[in-house]
Amino acid sequence: MKLLLISSSGGHFNALCQLTSFWQNHDRQWVTFPTATTRNYLAQEEVHWAFGPTNRNLPNLCRNLGLAVRIIYQERPDMVITTGAGVAVPFLLFAKLLGIKTIFIESFTRVNDLSLSAKLILPCIDVLYVQWKQLQQRYPQAKLIEVLAQ
Repeated sequence: MKLLLISSSGGHFNALCQLTSFWQNHDRQWVTFPTATTRNYLAQEEVHWAFGPTNRNLPNLCRNLGLAVRIIYQERPDMVITTGAGVAVPFLLFAKLLGIKTIFIESFTRVNDLSLSAKLILPCIDVLYVQWKQLQQRYPQAKLIEVLAQ
């Protein structure tokens, strides 16, 4: 299975790295921001560096949409997985248009409401995972990650 793993740097990247047992045996590519941590951790991985910042930044949204179109069209992943944040939106949108399975894993810090990225892209997500029961109750289409749920 070909995976495209997408996250911003920092906590979102760390959350995706915690899923190593899932993605380590699959053909994969990454999309994230170039920081000392991501460059070091992904030194042996195939990485596409995204344009940042993405918070309410229309020029970088457009650049990342172009990057998404190029990567997804060329690589044709079987699944796009993200832990957020804004960098994932254009990738999930384009992946959904091509019929590629999309998975959004909401941050552990989101207890009562979804992130802006998740809200924006909710119609394009095949599976939304949340880590709190109260968030799943608010969004019944979400699946609860029981291991981390409190």
